[in-house]
Amino acid sequence: MPTILQSWAALGVAIVLEVAGSSFLLKSEQFSRLVPSAMTLILYALAFYMLSFALRHIPLGVAYAIWSGVGIVLTAMISVVIFRQSLDMAALVGIGFIMTGVIIMNAFSRAAAH
Repeated sequence: MPTILQSWAALGVAIVLEVAGSSFLLKSEQFSRLVPSAMTLILYALAFYMLSFALRHIPLGVAYAIWSGVGIVLTAMISVVIFRQSLDMAALVGIGFIMTGVIIMNAFSRAAAH
C-alpha cells in the first residue's frame, strides 16, 4: 500500500502528465494530427491513472484543487515560454488568486491533512 508521501508524489506526476497532455492537445490541431493526438490521449490516461494512486491518501477535493490549480499555473507558464502566447494583467492576477488559494488550503485546511 502506498504511503502518504507516495500519494503526494503520484499527484505531482499526475499534474505533470496532464500539463504535458494539454500541451500536446494544442499541437494536435483539433485531433487532426496523429502523433500529438495520440500523445494527448496517452498522457491524459496516465495522468488519471496516477491521480487514482494519489487518492488513496489525499481527499478528492484537495487533490483536485491542487491538480487544477498547479495545472493552470504550469500550463500558463508553458503557453508563455514555449508557445509564445501572452497573458494580460487580469490573467496574471487570476492565476495569482489560484496559487494563493492552493497555498491557503494546504497550509491551513484540516482537509488537506487527511
